Parts: sequence; structure tokens; C-alpha cells
Amino acid sequence: MQPRFDEPVTVAELLAARAADGHLGLCFEDRQWAWRDVVEASAARASWLRSLGGAGPAHIGVLLGNVPEYLFWLGATALAGAVAVGINPTRRGEALAGDIRRTDCRVMVTDADGAAMLDGLDLGVAEGVLRVDEPEFAERLAPHAGAGTGPVPGVPAPTAGDLFLLLFTSGTTGSPKAVRCSQGRLASIAKYAADAYGFTRDDVAYCTMPLFHGNALMVLWGPSLVVGATVTLSRRFSASGFLPDVRRYRATTFTYVGKALAYILATPPGDDDHAVSLRRGFGTEASVADRAEFERRFGCVLTEGYGSSEGGVAISRTPGTPPGSLGRPPEGVAIVDPESLEECPAAEFDGSGRLCNGAEAIGEIVNRSGIGSFEGYYGDASATAARTRNGWYWTGDLAYRDADGYYYFAGRGGDWMRVDSENLTAGPIERVLVRHPAVAAAAVYPVPDPRSGDQVMAALELLPGRSFDADGFAGFLADQPDLGTKWVPAFLRITAALPQTASGKVTKGPLRGEGWWTGPDPVLRRLGASLSFVPMEQHHRDELRAEFGRHGRQGLVGA
Repeated sequence: MQPRFDEPVTVAELLAARAADGHLGLCFEDRQWAWRDVVEASAARASWLRSLGGAGPAHIGVLLGNVPEYLFWLGATALAGAVAVGINPTRRGEALAGDIRRTDCRVMVTDADGAAMLDGLDLGVAEGVLRVDEPEFAERLAPHAGAGTGPVPGVPAPTAGDLFLLLFTSGTTGSPKAVRCSQGRLASIAKYAADAYGFTRDDVAYCTMPLFHGNALMVLWGPSLVVGATVTLSRRFSASGFLPDVRRYRATTFTYVGKALAYILATPPGDDDHAVSLRRGFGTEASVADRAEFERRFGCVLTEGYGSSEGGVAISRTPGTPPGSLGRPPEGVAIVDPESLEECPAAEFDGSGRLCNGAEAIGEIVNRSGIGSFEGYYGDASATAARTRNGWYWTGDLAYRDADGYYYFAGRGGDWMRVDSENLTAGPIERVLVRHPAVAAAAVYPVPDPRSGDQVMAALELLPGRSFDADGFAGFLADQPDLGTKWVPAFLRITAALPQTASGKVTKGPLRGEGWWTGPDPVLRRLGASLSFVPMEQHHRDELRAEFGRHGRQGLVGA
């Protein structure tokens, strides 16, 4: 959606439009702010930022949870023409310090929890660390109270092309990269989302996803700002706290990522669940069964979308989209063989729905019409070049398409496995395993085969209070008609919590590294060609290690 010439085209202009708005703009625990109060708080912080002087826009690192100060500093950077850098609080030590240094943060805004993480690190922050929970913070802001949103003499107004946000990627397949997002891009996304998802001024948007991630900013905070809806913040996601908060705030919309729905559904149902105020939700990566059950239980509509903070490709589900599909892609997007650069053929299925030609049909989702709205990675020209080679945007995600052109997610770029001379990907297998009623999430990844290639391993995160029944699991696998014969895992790891990023996406690096040898969780091995699994004992590990040695693959065992 292209904005009209007379519409606000920057986040600063969207905020200025709310400067006199008395409608409820923000709720947090027992406190409330009208939109005009939100903008006033942002303007005071913007005035303080401008008082720092210096050449070029200041980069402001924000290391906070989902608290009002986070939104005030987003507004401040927008109004001041500065850059907000959302720091990932799950990073630690040198990794955390490196994120701050390579994004050229001039000030770090944090609280007691964040300050403890930063203590002793070499941050390279010229203006130091600003604690929002200390008396000195209020003293610094006091001279700037009452600052408006109008033009400041001698200070250029922010433009659509000005850098506004640096959003770190989730880091599911490597170190997080800082995605550039301009004022114009965020404003455009916010206006599109407000229209596409039906945001109105009467909406109450409940935010549990972290504010340093694009999900919360682009499809919740941004569209709420556009229409003047109310934003309610939760410090962090809590399955047990979700429904009480929805009822307390009378929330009408929310966002989610990954297995959040599974955990909400695991809470005891109530007689009035269908009468809660929720009307819609937007998210990614929930299972088909969880989406259907959530809509049935709470009477709201969920919309799944495919996209990323980079903005190179976006795919939305539309009416008639088959279960499990991402939807049909926009013009110019294709599933491409990275070696030949040709579009992959459509997938073929047998009578049971099994994918028959995965090696040929699965490729990378690519925007061949250009790079979309991707504005590059900050300070990482090589990563930007890799994403935009051949003048196309390469998502790094694998998929296949059916005969009607609907796309199905097949995994990340590193999810390929070579099993018995066949190429497999994790996505289709994970979609089968997560159907099990005790499983909240499944992660499938390769571990080496003693002779050659890979074996399939799956880590299963169980729902709270559930236990794993090996015999019942064997029966479950036997009942899945679309489970390919090579898809059955050789090893199962049963865990209470899969490793994940701060935005709730599973990261498989630690799982691959631990394989079947280490880690605190029980591991089961498959008995031959059957569907049965038994606990893996130390003597089984010793036998595997010896077999690797016999076949000259000892260096691959990982222990």
C-alpha cells in the first residue's frame, strides 16, 4: 500500500498526530497513559537526545523488557531523528557487548536488570549507561518537560529515508544481524497492517512478544499508533497470565510467535472462554491443530503470515488456503534451486499425502523481482550482499509448492539432511510430530550416520504436566499417513524446553552440537526399522562410537 502524498510518511509524523489525543494509548499493570501523555513523554526524551549534540543521528541502545519506557524511547528516537537499537536481552557477555559495539550505540538505556548484564563489559558507549529506574534519570529529563513535537530551529525534521530502527534478527541459523529499518518503512508497514488486519481506534492490543522484535513493532505497536488504539504491555509472555490479562484489559487483538498458542491451550479451559474479548490474533509458526483449537476455544480469528524483519518477502494466508500452507506468494517470488537458479518443480504426493519428490521440489524462497523493502544490514556489507545476490532477495528459508501454487515451509537453509541417499528437510517432519497431543514443539535436525550421510533426530518439547509414552508414540507414528518412510527419527530427545531465541523461535545449533551424546535430557533410539523406541544407555553410545571408528567417521561423533 503506497501512502498518499498528504498522509504521514514518518513515524515522527504519526506520533505528532497523537500529540493532543486524549484517547487511552497505553496500559501497563496498574498505570494508564492517554496518547497525548505517551507523546509528551517521548518528546521530553527526544529533547534530551538533541541536547547531546554531535554529528549524525545518535544510536540509542535499548535494553529493557516490555515496559512503558521502551515505547517512550521508541517515540523519542523517532521525534529526534535518532536510531533505536533494540538489544536482545538473552545475549550475554562478549556476544552482548559485540552487538552494542557494532551498532555504534552512543547511549545505553536500561534498568537494574540490564545494568547487571552490562557490568564489566567493553561497550564502547560514549555517553555511558542511562538507568531509567534511578533518580538521576528524572533529574536529567526535568529541564525537557513540556517539549513539543513541532519543528526545532536549526534541526532538520526526520524524513522517510532516515534510519529509525536497528532490529536484530532472531539468530536461529547464526549470529544475529542488525536489520536497517527507516522511518518511512516502519510507517508504511504500520499503515498497511492497520488496514489489512482491521485495526480500529476501539481496539486494545495486548503485547507479550518482545519489543525489540519486528513482530511486536510492525503488527501491533505500529498499527495501534496509526489508528490511535490502546496498547497494553506484559513484561513477558506467560501462559497462565494470558487470559487474566485479556480479561483485565478487555484485549481485542494480540500477536504470537511459535509455540505460545500451545502453552495457552494447555491452561485449564473456562466456561466463558468463548466470550472473551479477543477478536483476532496475528503470528507465525503455530501448528495447524493449535490454531484451529485456539479459534474454536476463544472464538477469535488467527492470521498467520510469512515474513521477516528484513522485509524481502511476505506471504499471507487468504481464504481457501490449505491447512499448513504459507499461502500463495506475490508476483515475482519463486522457489529456486540455488545452484541452477531455476524454479523448482511442483511437489508430487502419493495417495497418502506423502511428499514424493522432495529433493527436486524443495528449494529456497526467493524474490526474483528485486529485494523488496529490504534496506540492508547495518555494518555488514557481506551479509547484505549474500541476501541480495543476482539482484534478488534470498530468504534463506526452504519451501515447496503444490500444483495450485500454495507454498509449504520446509525448514531453514541449514535444515537439509542426507538420509539413505535421499535429501530431506526438517519442516515436513516437524509438522507431523507436533500433531502428537503431548508435544508443544518439535525440532528435527541431522546427526551423523556411522557409515555415511545423516540420521534424523528429533527433540520434542512436552507440554506442562505431560509425560512421554514410547508405546503410544509408536502408535501415533503408525497413524500418520503422510509420514515418509525415511522421516521417522532414529533418535528422540525428550525435553521440557527447547533452546529458543528471545522471540520464541527454536534455535537448533545447541541441539546439533549435543547430538545424542550429551545434554541433560533423556534420549531414545529407534529399534531397527520398527516404530518402537527404547532408552539409550551408555553401552549403546559406546557401540555407536565403535561403529563410527570402524567406518572411519570417528571425528563426527561429537564426543
